[in-house]
Amino acid sequence: MDACALWERFKVCQCECPAVGLTLDYSRMNFAPELFARMQSPIESALRAMRDLEAGAMANPDEQRMVGHYWLRAPELAPDPHLRKAITGTLNLIKRFVRLVHAGQAQPQKARRFSNMLVIGIGGSALGPQFVGKALSSPHDRLRAFYFDNTDPDGMDWVLSQIGKAGGLQETLTVVISKSGGTQETRNGMLEAKAAYAKAKLDFARHAVAITGAASKLDHVAVAENWLARFPMWDWVGGRTSATSAVGLLPAALQGLDIDGLLRGARAMDEFTRTPDVQANPALLLALMWFHSTNGRGEKAMVLLPYKDRLELFSKYLQQLVMESLGKEKDLHGNTVHQGITVYGNKGSTDQHAYIQQLRDGVPDFFATFIEVLRDREGASLHVAPGITSGDYLNGFLQGTRKALYEKDRESMTITIECLDAAAIGTLIALYERAVGFYASLVNINAYHQPGVEAGKIAAGAVIALQIKVLEHLKAHKRKRFTSVEMAEALNANADVETIHWVLRHLAANKRCKALRGRTSFENKYGV
Repeated sequence: MDACALWERFKVCQCECPAVGLTLDYSRMNFAPELFARMQSPIESALRAMRDLEAGAMANPDEQRMVGHYWLRAPELAPDPHLRKAITGTLNLIKRFVRLVHAGQAQPQKARRFSNMLVIGIGGSALGPQFVGKALSSPHDRLRAFYFDNTDPDGMDWVLSQIGKAGGLQETLTVVISKSGGTQETRNGMLEAKAAYAKAKLDFARHAVAITGAASKLDHVAVAENWLARFPMWDWVGGRTSATSAVGLLPAALQGLDIDGLLRGARAMDEFTRTPDVQANPALLLALMWFHSTNGRGEKAMVLLPYKDRLELFSKYLQQLVMESLGKEKDLHGNTVHQGITVYGNKGSTDQHAYIQQLRDGVPDFFATFIEVLRDREGASLHVAPGITSGDYLNGFLQGTRKALYEKDRESMTITIECLDAAAIGTLIALYERAVGFYASLVNINAYHQPGVEAGKIAAGAVIALQIKVLEHLKAHKRKRFTSVEMAEALNANADVETIHWVLRHLAANKRCKALRGRTSFENKYGV
């Protein structure tokens, strides 16, 4: 396509959303003009499904649950006055507690006030707060944020060492986030934190806050131990869509961020993307472009390229939102479909020294989405060359990469926002939440459950149960040594010999049993 034709296509394929300060350019997607007409019926169904969801329909049929994350920024939409009251009441509770913390009225045990915050969560209960916190942080944050977002002991030790350099646990408020209260990674992190506080001769309860479901295991612990505060998680809000619930709002507010702006931006995008006019609805356009590029089957990956350091975690955040929502074996009718879209990304222009080489010249198995922020920084920029700033180079690299990909017939879209403030982050969160919902309707899947994640948890539980048996057997036979095969035979668990092999290696490496080395690891003998 020559330059003049490309310019005309560029003008046509712009979805400008001045009310939310966002523009979507989809001119570099190679869709045919008849796409919109051909998809008219699925589009109408997707819009209808979204309306029903917001009205309180059972949008998660597998778990018999409503899906209400859109109500979090528009409580008046909730189908029940009790829900409306719960949403507004929780927001007021968050603001009240945060005021007490910032004023030094909610005090730690042995310090004047809290200066740090340790958030313990997994998946969306960590990714949402991390993304928002990094995107909007400043040197003036009221509390510095740290995270336990895994069950890696070495990782937790490293975080604790960083907290130690920033005032220590005596100045640290810990926020434990788990809807069920039984999420193992979060429970492990809580117990590790509790032990660290005890080692520092501090009462964990006087530094702890829970965000959890009513009457959950965590809720019972927080009540019994008299934690500082408890905030609700509702079963109609999934972890990956919880950034505008207490999960995201409490850590953001404690950090000193503008949660009203975050909610305002999300609400405005929700309102904008209710329009049935496809070419004026950026979320619906995103979903349609995903459908076009992947043939509605996930045949290409989604590469996120945010040209802003503060958006570095956006691709990781979207990886969970998109892949956990859309990666499904069955459709809504029970047919095996194996749906999903793979998501990966890094920040620009770092990518131009990493995997852009493959994107341009390698396997054409992706479509890209560039994220542009027009405002470079607060205040004037240094000129690194006559009339040129560092931000000009960043913009040039974005345009250059976009052009280089187009020249090799690689598809891309560009999302432009004017500046990076709380409202803009809320806008981006809502845009992708709704795009995921629309796409799920287009391919007829349930975006709001995660049976694969549950399967992994069940399998992990079986490994732990087997490990307990291995340890008991080793302790009961202290004078004996066992190979993996011999241990499996002793436990009548021949089908699990590989799992036992992994368990014994791990126990020996952590000095919880002894290993007599054989010629290969399969001939190692283990005992206590």
